[in-house]
Amino acid sequence: MTVLALSGSPRRNGNSETLLQRALDELASLGKQSRVIRLNELAIRPCQGCGGCDKTGLCVIDDDMQEIYRAIDAADQLLLVSPIYFYGLTAQAKTAVDRSQAPWSRRYALRQPPPHPRGNERLAYLLSIGATRGEKLFDGALLSARYAFDAMGFSWGGALLLRNLDERGAAASNPEALEQAAALGRCIAAGTPLPSTERAAAAVGTSS
Repeated sequence: MTVLALSGSPRRNGNSETLLQRALDELASLGKQSRVIRLNELAIRPCQGCGGCDKTGLCVIDDDMQEIYRAIDAADQLLLVSPIYFYGLTAQAKTAVDRSQAPWSRRYALRQPPPHPRGNERLAYLLSIGATRGEKLFDGALLSARYAFDAMGFSWGGALLLRNLDERGAAASNPEALEQAAALGRCIAAGTPLPSTERAAAAVGTSS
């Protein structure tokens, strides 16, 4: 099994990447392979709404997203990681998500067969962290991720959503958050959805 992790954080070794690494360490301990793509380090243009993918299901923009398309098609499971910026995915993550119009055209407009041998039974997961207790803190990220995963040919595996992780090093010093990330890794390794995913927006810190 190969798990593809798309890291949408604009910085390395922040809280979201700390939790991502904990999940990947758990995967490795269970004999699973993973690949991390840091979106901030790639040249990915925004979707131009040009309709170029309507006839072929392929995006006409020649940039680093082409490699991501290939990696997504080959992956057995997918993990999207993004901190919350202004109640949504980061610009890096959202740009990649918006480029899922091409696989959407392939799947729904053109009715082409799935690119992966498992069809659309692969699972995709979201790992997202935010600084506040806002009731709708994760709503935008959840909606964007769920619809993008579906377009890419994945079923919903669930989301690990953690609040009150803002200061540098907050995740590394929070045993509860680290254990939840490890549990996410175990679910991905087993190919099972996260339990009680809609209630996963846990307050793991003390700040408001």
